[in-house]
Amino acid sequence: MTSTGWRHTSGPAREERDTRTVSGRFGTADLLDCYRRGVFPMADARDDPRLFLVDPDRRGVIPLDRFHVPRSLKKIVRADPFQIRTDSAFTALMDLCAESAPDRPSTWINAPILNLYSALHREGYAHSLECWLDGELVGGLYGVSLGGAFFGESMVSRRPQASKVALVHLVARLIAGGYRLLDTQFLTRHLSQFGAEEIERAEFQRRLAHALDIEADFGPPDVQRTGAEALQLITQTS
Repeated sequence: MTSTGWRHTSGPAREERDTRTVSGRFGTADLLDCYRRGVFPMADARDDPRLFLVDPDRRGVIPLDRFHVPRSLKKIVRADPFQIRTDSAFTALMDLCAESAPDRPSTWINAPILNLYSALHREGYAHSLECWLDGELVGGLYGVSLGGAFFGESMVSRRPQASKVALVHLVARLIAGGYRLLDTQFLTRHLSQFGAEEIERAEFQRRLAHALDIEADFGPPDVQRTGAEALQLITQTS
């Protein structure tokens, strides 16, 4: 049994207001319904079994037609420092995102979230972009795909620039697949360098409704691109 509640927020601080907690079975169908309505689950800590459904007043998004790759990162991406894989180790990537690190002593990915998204991956709705180095998983990101919307959930680096390289390859895949919306949930300084912006809830709902009407294609896992190919796709769209 998973305990869930509502948490309306204003910005990254996630100020709690009018929280209603209910207990019951919360499965992948419920999770997909949340994304269609523009809300998403989080936990307060990895060892806290509760989930909160978060509905921010302002939402972070990266406009795919204005995705910006900093010049220094372009050089790294072109050098192909990592082997990029898609959906080859989804749960392992989630585990890596959930681990504590010196710059991130606690995380919000608890056991219910790990189980829910792993099940969603098996159903074909959740995907991972992974960076591998010498046979070791060293970074990447994961998220949820619905229609023409991709909802980014978490990213991690265990080697310098790994998550940034994964993001570039994700955006190239989304552009190639005809996606219209890349949701980042909140706006952070880290994401701002890529052109992320913050929009009001009503505007997000409008963009979400448009994106959900589109049949985008995330593509098969074995479709991989070099860094130069990924950058070329992004440049043609920007």
